[in-house]
Amino acid sequence: MNNRVKKYLLEVARIAICERLGVNFKVSEKNDDPILKEKRGVFVTLTLDGKLRGCIGNITPVYTLVDAVKNNAVSAGFEDPRFDPLSVDEIDKIKIEISALSIPKKLEYKNPDDLLEILRPNIDGVIIEKGWYKATYLPQVWEELKDEEMFLGSLCEKAGMNFDEWEKGLCEVSTYQVEAFGE
Repeated sequence: MNNRVKKYLLEVARIAICERLGVNFKVSEKNDDPILKEKRGVFVTLTLDGKLRGCIGNITPVYTLVDAVKNNAVSAGFEDPRFDPLSVDEIDKIKIEISALSIPKKLEYKNPDDLLEILRPNIDGVIIEKGWYKATYLPQVWEELKDEEMFLGSLCEKAGMNFDEWEKGLCEVSTYQVEAFGE
């Protein structure tokens, strides 16, 4: 993805948030790059003073890149259940990061040790699922949870499972990579 497309997508995200708040914000230039029409999984992360302020996305490529950015920017700002909706006072202070995902690939592993060997910290985003339980961490989360066992345990808890569920070998694990860029 070239820098012009990245800049455009960051503006699209900010416009979507501003429109929801009734604040005007204009795109500096039009962009018709074909990549914008590709269906992609996308996460939009908002930070305020370096701290998480909202993060919502879709793993599967169900929307075009530009629509996924719009939808997830609004959801991150106003529908993330961990935070109150953004206020007009915060709009100039938030920073936006967009993560465009590759198609997830299911990992074939024999046992927990094999899984730990296969995972690539700081490269792979990870999806873990068992039955109705499912959660993901973007590759950026490896910066906070550097230890593979802690990473997988925390991911299991995020999905609503026990911390050690991944060690029982009954979880389906998939990985993906992201192209992340921000303001």
